[in-house]
Amino acid sequence: MSSLVQRFSAWFGTFNPSALDLLPVRLGATRRSATGSAPTRVMGFDQPLVWVTLALLLWGLVMVYSASIAMPENPRFANYTHTYFLMRHTLWLVLALIAALLAFQVPIATWEKSARLLFLASLLLLMVVLIPYVGKVVYGARRWLPLGPLSFQPSELAKFTVLLYAADYMVRKMDVKEHFFRAVLPMGASVVLVGSLLLAEPDMGAFMVIAVIAMGILFLGGVNARMFFLIASVLLVAFILMIASSEWRRERIFAYLDPWSEKNALAKGYQLTHSLIAVGRGEIFGVGLGGSVEKLNWLPEAHTDFLLAVIGEEFGLVGVVCVIGLFFWLIRRMMHIGRQAIALERVFAGLVAQGVGIWVGFQAFINMGVTLGALPTKGLTLPLMSYGGSAILMNLVAIAVVLRIDHENRTLMHGGRV
Repeated sequence: MSSLVQRFSAWFGTFNPSALDLLPVRLGATRRSATGSAPTRVMGFDQPLVWVTLALLLWGLVMVYSASIAMPENPRFANYTHTYFLMRHTLWLVLALIAALLAFQVPIATWEKSARLLFLASLLLLMVVLIPYVGKVVYGARRWLPLGPLSFQPSELAKFTVLLYAADYMVRKMDVKEHFFRAVLPMGASVVLVGSLLLAEPDMGAFMVIAVIAMGILFLGGVNARMFFLIASVLLVAFILMIASSEWRRERIFAYLDPWSEKNALAKGYQLTHSLIAVGRGEIFGVGLGGSVEKLNWLPEAHTDFLLAVIGEEFGLVGVVCVIGLFFWLIRRMMHIGRQAIALERVFAGLVAQGVGIWVGFQAFINMGVTLGALPTKGLTLPLMSYGGSAILMNLVAIAVVLRIDHENRTLMHGGRV
């Protein structure tokens, strides 16, 4: 018996359980509980990620109702009930959750095969929305397709499909990523095409998000650093020229630099000044749920772009920090799931998970920066929380895909197949 043990040790060496902690992924079908008494079964997906997402959705639902309850007092919304936006937001949440459940059932290999087709479909919808009498015009922008009582915004779908297309593109071009014209230029042309359609709506905010998603995936995909910074510089110059060539965008920048001046306070700087008043009025602990004054038709778009200002007024600094903390945790988990997938040699899945993290993180950063006066005013909603059905729908579908990636990671780590 002792000779058999000696031979086994000679073949496999001394086993060190702590060495497993050094691996980028966990192996084995079970893991010990904190007490070490009995093994516990590993869950099929990241449940804390689901709970944080639901917490943001439910908090957002409450705040959309709080921010919109007084809107019927405005003559422009006199025909609306006090629960109008609440009911529509709830309907979109139900549809989005159903879509997310369906998206979770789709294997990542299917998303990879369909990436180019979905990208072309989103391009088609971006063209259709520009057709007169087809696209719905709101505040002078033609961004929505009417679907009976609801409206769909193709730019939100474009964010998701560009993400899938960029990840698929980097996997296909992995062997030529050092060559600019063969690896980067075609992807750049695709982003420019999407950007041209978005600017025709116009929707510069969505274009910025899509450009950052594409750039992030190029960087994570291993594009040469010199090429990456060259592309980033070109994009930066392009956005500066877009702002410089538009009088309306220039006025927004000037209003951001001096929002309290007599000229700007009642014009382009009006939203920013009232957003800052709301946040300042909340102080540390806020005035209490429902106690906001700025939502009483002082702060425009309080239920969409400036929802965080109402949160700041009613929940104070504590509430704002909690929102930031939840988003930070959400993005950190997505990036970790992406790294896990790449460690398992699932590059497409890893890039998609990290791309969703970039998408949600960048858009949340811009929205928070605008609300707190750190960035110029831009029409981007707070992901998962602000009123906006198309955004909620695509955010939840994207998170469902990340959960699917995590599920397949765990299956592979436990010796299964996907």
